[in-house]
Amino acid sequence: MRASDLIRFKQTGQPITMLTAWDALSASLVEDAGADVVLVGDSLAMVSLGHSTTLPVTLEQMLLHTQAVCRGLSKPLAQQPLVITDLPFLSYQCGLDRAVAAAGSLIKQSDAAGVKLEGAEPEVLAVIERLVRTGIPVMGHLGLLPQAVHSLGYRRQARDPRSQERLLQQASELESVGCFAMVLEHVPSELASQVRRHLAIPVIGIGAGDDCDGQVSVTADLLGLTRSQPPFSQSRMDGRGLGVKALSSWLDDQRQHSAPPTTPPAPQEPHC
Repeated sequence: MRASDLIRFKQTGQPITMLTAWDALSASLVEDAGADVVLVGDSLAMVSLGHSTTLPVTLEQMLLHTQAVCRGLSKPLAQQPLVITDLPFLSYQCGLDRAVAAAGSLIKQSDAAGVKLEGAEPEVLAVIERLVRTGIPVMGHLGLLPQAVHSLGYRRQARDPRSQERLLQQASELESVGCFAMVLEHVPSELASQVRRHLAIPVIGIGAGDDCDGQVSVTADLLGLTRSQPPFSQSRMDGRGLGVKALSSWLDDQRQHSAPPTTPPAPQEPHC
């Protein structure tokens, strides 16, 4: 898979499937399930590292997890999914050179084929244009922006006509500076449909309705491994409950079949 394949999928009407992974084990599950794209999302800050937001994850941690995900893929290279990794908070908002160095380190030191970053402010657009000129494929991200949680929250975005018009403009700008695809998160389905029809690049939705070129979901949410679910991502199984039940069963077995207590040896009389 290459970034250009996703554009071909859109042109031929083939839905794009995208799942997150955060280590070798989750990557092997996603690959065996048949996803087109594996996203090493900065959501691993919450799923794997125990943070309450995506903000604390570092570039070094993203690299470590991206390398682990790539090692977890076992199919021949031509059959492997496309691996995209997130640029973490403050790795691309502090100047063009720093952004290129951050994205370059993820690409050079792993088998990822592209990066994803959030927003479409002028500074971000300049970064995307520079990365694309450098030869690094970029996936955009609009709507709910987890890295902007302190200013936007986790609520649905672009609910009024003015903000919807602004998002449409931003989507066009992401395409114009060279993004090969974009994620559209937690926006009204009618707006997502409009964006999809407006752009030549694929629009991959999450909580944005069904009329997108593809869908992405957090694998841990689908498997029911997290303690709480986002409103737009329903679990397909009670993975947490099943896991706890299996582990508890094993622990109970060990407690029931423990070795009998041993009698401590009698103390020896000291020799004169």
